[in-house]
Amino acid sequence: MKIIFALLFGLWILPAHALELRGEWQQGGLIVGKVPAGVQVEYAGKKLQLSPAGEFVFGFGRDAKPQATLVLIHADGQREEQRFPIKQRKYNIQKVTGVPQQTVEPDPAQVERARREAQMAADARKGDLPLTFFAQKFQWPLIGPVTGVYGSQRFYNGVPNSPHYGVDVAKPVGTIVVAPAGGIVTLVHPDMFFSGGTLIIDHGHGLSSTFIHLSEILVKKGDQITQGQAIAKVGKTGRATGAHLDWRMNWFEERIDPQLLVDPMPTK
Repeated sequence: MKIIFALLFGLWILPAHALELRGEWQQGGLIVGKVPAGVQVEYAGKKLQLSPAGEFVFGFGRDAKPQATLVLIHADGQREEQRFPIKQRKYNIQKVTGVPQQTVEPDPAQVERARREAQMAADARKGDLPLTFFAQKFQWPLIGPVTGVYGSQRFYNGVPNSPHYGVDVAKPVGTIVVAPAGGIVTLVHPDMFFSGGTLIIDHGHGLSSTFIHLSEILVKKGDQITQGQAIAKVGKTGRATGAHLDWRMNWFEERIDPQLLVDPMPTK
C-alpha cells in the first residue's frame, strides 16, 4: 500500500500506521515519535526503546548522510521501511595560521588526561534509561547572547580542530543555569581539562544534555531534576576564554544541535 504523509504544524503523520514523527530532519536534528501498541521501531540497526505510551527518540549527527531509514516491525513480524531526507547544512569553518605549535600539539600528559575524562563523559551518556523527559518541550538553560554555534570548526596551521558541538551563551560568572528538561544526573565533575566544571543530565532513551565550563554545580550524581530547576552556575573553567555556558546534547554517540530543540533566544 502506498504511504501518504503530510506535514501539519511540524508533525509528520503516516495515517496508515498511526506513526507520528516530530522534529528537525536535518544534520544535528532530533526526532520524537510515537507508534501504536504492538509496533516496534528500529533506526541505524538499533531497536529503539518505547515508552509506555509508545514514544521513542532518535537523532542525527553533525555529518549525517542525506537519508535516514526507519524500520517499523509489526506484531506479525512484518518489517516496513520508511525513508526520509536529511537536510545537509553548511557550517562556519575558519582557518587560522601562525598558531604556536603547542596549541596544535598539546602536551602528551594533557592528552592522556583529556582522553580519560572524555571516556568518563561517554560512559555517562551511553545509558538507555526508561525516562520520558526527552518528549518535553525543551527550554533555554540560560538567556543571553549566543556567541558560539553548533557545527563550527577551526583549522590551526592546517590541522583540523574538533568541531564545536554545542551552543555558547555568554553571561557573567555565577549566573544561574537551569535544567532545559527533566532528567537524572549521570556525571558531576568539578574540573575537567578541556571542559572544566562538567555536568551531564540524562533525559531518557539515550538523550542527554552536557553543561561545561561551570563555576559551581548545584546537584549531585543520581539526583532527579525537574525542568527549570537551578542546576549550576556559569563559569570560565577548563579551556574557556571567557565566562559562558556551553550546552551540548547527545543521542547516545550522535551529537545533537540544542538550538533545534528550543524556541529562538529571547532578545530581552
